[in-house]
Amino acid sequence: MRPVIAMITDGRLASTGQTGAWLARIIAAAAAGAHLIQVRERGLDDRALSVVIRRCLEAVRGTRARVVVNDRLDVALASGAHGVHLRSDSVPAQRARAMTPTGFLVGRSVHSVAEAAAADESVDYLLFGTVFATASKPDRAPVGAAALGEAVRATGLPVLAVGGVTADNAGEVARAGAAGIAAIGLFAAASPDEVLASVDRIARAFDLAESGS
Repeated sequence: MRPVIAMITDGRLASTGQTGAWLARIIAAAAAGAHLIQVRERGLDDRALSVVIRRCLEAVRGTRARVVVNDRLDVALASGAHGVHLRSDSVPAQRARAMTPTGFLVGRSVHSVAEAAAADESVDYLLFGTVFATASKPDRAPVGAAALGEAVRATGLPVLAVGGVTADNAGEVARAGAAGIAAIGLFAAASPDEVLASVDRIARAFDLAESGS
């Protein structure tokens, strides 16, 4: 089973202004085989966000990576992104789907088994977490791999684990039945070679889980 791997941007572009380094991480993730790039930059206004999304789309051209915008459906549509990722408390997925073209991705974050079970089928995938402890969500208690497994069994939608997922614990995620992983830290400070090695290790962990090794 080859996992879906999503990179989530760290939300610091507005404060750092380091667009070149930001794009370099995206290029590295796409080259390593990431399927989704979730642009999560709440500090940017609509115009600035549209500009960086278009640059992001150019950066992943020729790869399999698809760019989804965190929660701002209007900006995602205007900038030509491949999809939108909705917060757990955002607009209903059916309403978002009604405004989008064919093939447009709609994802949603969920934080409990009940939310996963209640997710409607207008969504293409769910992000479930926080699974493990993570510096990006220090105030959110991790729910663990067992709860991830319950969420997977509660829905027919693909579930990606988010929160503290690394190459070292990817096997737990795979054995819980998740379709893949989403991460900020995995991509945030690593070199392109380190990103590639981590993605390969995660893919191997999922393959081993499928084979029962």
